[in-house]
Amino acid sequence: MFWPMFAIAAGFLGISVLGVLAVRVFVEAERLGRQVADSARRISSASEDLEEAALAAARSVDTV
Repeated sequence: MFWPMFAIAAGFLGISVLGVLAVRVFVEAERLGRQVADSARRISSASEDLEEAALAAARSVDTV
């Protein structure tokens, strides 16, 4: 009777560990997604700033 109870307890423990790891992976994936979105927003902003600076430089060269 000991071995079946031990097997059930070990199975429950294994499933619990997998559940905890799944939650950790989910949390880290969400965090990575937020970082990627933030980086994309910052790159877009920098691209717009670079385009404006290039236009300003082109205008200043044309007027010289």
